[in-house]
Amino acid sequence: MTIYVVDIHPSKGETYENLINAIKALGAWWHCLDSTWLVISNLTAVQIRDTIWQHMKSDDQLLVVAYAPPNSAWVGFNDECAKWLKNNM
Repeated sequence: MTIYVVDIHPSKGETYENLINAIKALGAWWHCLDSTWLVISNLTAVQIRDTIWQHMKSDDQLLVVAYAPPNSAWVGFNDECAKWLKNNM
């Protein structure tokens, strides 16, 4: 299983319920920043990109990057968000 950083930037003003559901269906997830998700998945970055992209528009932006432990640090998150990070990162 790999942790991926998924950063989505849909068209301004658009809401994407199907997009959010597709991200959540990838595996365990964390979403404590506006446009950034962390997803734990057996899929590759390309497979995740392709899965998510089919719920986005051509002028949207999407970035999928594999997380490389132990290179992480964070600050300022509530207890629930920080606990997920501590347990999974």
